[in-house]
Amino acid sequence: MRTRTARIAGVTFAAAGAMALTVGPAFAANNAWVSGNLSPVANNNVSTVSGTAMAEVDGNTVTVTVAASGLLAGSPHAAHIHFAPDSRHACPTIADDKNGDGHINTSEGGPAYGSVMVSLTTSGDTSPKSALAIDRFSTAPGGKISYERGSITVTPELAKAISAGQSAIVVHGVDYNKNGKYDGATKSDLDPSLPTEATDPALCGILKVAPAGSMHTGGGGAAAGSNEGMLLLGGGLLIGAIGTGAYAKRRNNAVKA
Repeated sequence: MRTRTARIAGVTFAAAGAMALTVGPAFAANNAWVSGNLSPVANNNVSTVSGTAMAEVDGNTVTVTVAASGLLAGSPHAAHIHFAPDSRHACPTIADDKNGDGHINTSEGGPAYGSVMVSLTTSGDTSPKSALAIDRFSTAPGGKISYERGSITVTPELAKAISAGQSAIVVHGVDYNKNGKYDGATKSDLDPSLPTEATDPALCGILKVAPAGSMHTGGGGAAAGSNEGMLLLGGGLLIGAIGTGAYAKRRNNAVKA
């Protein structure tokens, strides 16, 4: 299946990756941890979905872990890190429904969470060019996603934004009519060859920074020191220590210290 490149608000995802990013004062990106709960996107008929995400920034590389449940099983779910300097660094609300159809599409969510900056593909390219590479995203077997990928290279500016708690994780793909597949007459705002169900956002969460002097919770995520119980979802899904690589290395170094 060919990789698709989509356009939002007149800017291609590929171009978005090259945008100049400004995040204010310098922030030490090395070994930063951020995490957050993923919540259903307002009015997108996904009230039973839930999830958690976590990221470790090490210089200009990022390791990302995502767990989610309640999604449409057996269908690709595009997932991304979103950011824009002028976004609200938040998840969309029903007030963002500009076309008045009662749902939030990806473009309408842009002012809240920004543009696609990293495509959380299972293999290959992770740039905005792969934003709709639907053959390389999780198909949510059993309605669940259990994802980890390390050594994702990002720009220094994006590393700072993630470390500062300004980025969002968004998981796409909804089933408005509950018939077990992506269909319907309304077409995607990103690619008119796809139904809007295939690209509308289902889950969104802001990757938060832990309060100073506290264990890292990321505004509801798990503590950085207990990776085995890292991702506890509202739907009862507990993801065990799926982080090996960077997460295990960091935890072992902490023990040695």
